[in-house]
Amino acid sequence: MGAEPVRFEAQGRGARMLRTALGGAIAEWLADPAVIEIMLNPDGRLWVDRLGAGITDSGILLAATDGERIIRLVAHHVGAEVHAGSPRVSAELPESGERFEGLLPPVVAAPTFAIRKPAVAVFSLGDYVAAGIMSAPAAEALRSGVAERLNILVAGGTGTGKTTLTNALLAEVAKTSERVVLIEDTRELQCAAPNLVAMRTKDGVASLSDLVRSSLRLRPDRIPIGEVRGAEALDLLKAWGTGHPGGIGTIHAGSAIGALRRMEQLIQEAVITVPRALLAETIDLVAVLVRDGAGRRLAELARVDGLDASTGDYRITPLFTPEGD
Repeated sequence: MGAEPVRFEAQGRGARMLRTALGGAIAEWLADPAVIEIMLNPDGRLWVDRLGAGITDSGILLAATDGERIIRLVAHHVGAEVHAGSPRVSAELPESGERFEGLLPPVVAAPTFAIRKPAVAVFSLGDYVAAGIMSAPAAEALRSGVAERLNILVAGGTGTGKTTLTNALLAEVAKTSERVVLIEDTRELQCAAPNLVAMRTKDGVASLSDLVRSSLRLRPDRIPIGEVRGAEALDLLKAWGTGHPGGIGTIHAGSAIGALRRMEQLIQEAVITVPRALLAETIDLVAVLVRDGAGRRLAELARVDGLDASTGDYRITPLFTPEGD
């Protein structure tokens, strides 16, 4: 047996051992396709977020020693240090790619973590309509936007389903013959495009900005990004606006205008003066998701129509509001 098979077998064995060490309940939730996220609070209560049910108390209490053991096991598995002087660990669990964030005292009262699972299935825009998350006209507007290579921002708070909707849009992209260069820092996006290059950041090696610049040399037709969260916003804006339209990205914001304001803030991490005209010309559509109780829904879908000549602010045209299309 060659060195590579042995290495992969050892990695797989280590991943299975880690899952076993997480405990029976957590292992079951990780295997349950309906479970989205598992959270341990400092009081030891385990909370579970399920599709269609929202976040509920599992009724299971985890001892602080067990919570700390899990955090240390994950840190050890990814080669990270975690202790009072470095009480945070951000990691991706092996094989299935769950996102793990663990915290120890003194930044929390007791061990705390969240395990967020990547999407196991890609929902189509038709599925969104069938589930009542968006209307048929809203889905058609998004479908047309992808076909016309508009630049689309998917906005919302944490847990609103931004990545899931982005995957639905990428499913539309996959129907084309275009070359897609996809960039993200956590393995979440799924794209079945036949001509695909997927890139991921690595701390201290390649940032999102680095990868956006590299993507331009890979002959892309489209450059989707997992989440716009820093100075890469300016590089991305230039790429989308100068020869590579049809971009899709997510951003933390609660409204269409809020998404554009957030882009401004991120651009200011790179330059003092925000190129507002470029931003208004480049971003075409903003879809805003919200979470109401157990459900998620499209709260706003708006078109960006440049800048208002009198005020200099963004001209936003609603294509959909909660009251109707």
